Amino acid sequence: MTACEQKTANLHSIETFGSVDGPGVRFVVFLQGCGMRCRFCHNPDTWSTKTNQTITADALLEKALRYRRYWGKSGGITVSGGEPLLQMDFLLSFFAMAKAQGVHTVIDTAGAPFSRDPAFLDKFRQLMEYTDLVLLDIKEIDPDKHKRLTGQDNANILDLARYLSDTGKPVWIRHVLVPSYSDFDEDLIHLGAFIKTLQNVQRVEVLPYHTMGIFKWNKLGIPYPLEGIDPPTPDRVENASRLLCTQDYLQI
Repeated sequence: MTACEQKTANLHSIETFGSVDGPGVRFVVFLQGCGMRCRFCHNPDTWSTKTNQTITADALLEKALRYRRYWGKSGGITVSGGEPLLQMDFLLSFFAMAKAQGVHTVIDTAGAPFSRDPAFLDKFRQLMEYTDLVLLDIKEIDPDKHKRLTGQDNANILDLARYLSDTGKPVWIRHVLVPSYSDFDEDLIHLGAFIKTLQNVQRVEVLPYHTMGIFKWNKLGIPYPLEGIDPPTPDRVENASRLLCTQDYLQI
């Protein structure tokens, strides 16, 4: 496959004026499909790989470029999910076209599909050639707690972080702070120490857990697993930011 082959995405939705998924104002694409089952997920409707919406790379880029005048010098396109790395063939095609137009490109990923298997890694290396920035969600540093929170181990996610560091790809690390699940001082200290070993981190963000997505669980008929868990207090958010040393990183 060449990067410029036409590919089709399983699309969930589009946000035309995103302000929290990378630098500047961004056109944010949410792809359908995710293998993780995060207990705090505010978009469980993106889990299924089935979709009623498909779109080609050139059609999506045409939509995005309509908003280019609002991006300024730092904005651009972010592809999120779901899990965008499940649709790498599409990403390769889409980002190759975007970079040909001089667009700043960002991937927002939880990293679970990452593998050193050549079949995956060869495509991922190509994709990184067209990717300016990776937003990497590290849900929990402790593997057992990570599995309790997300249903999956975190070994390959941490391996992705190391790979991106070794290759010098700019990264923002994100950590969703969930009381009783990912808000433990010892783990935050451990995560902060791990981040310090990486050479490519531009920013660390603490994202407070919220309950705004509960209605989606109810609509899908899925029991909400964090019933009764309140968002973290401002003191706990500040504590996590301090333990993760967020101020040590460049704020863009």
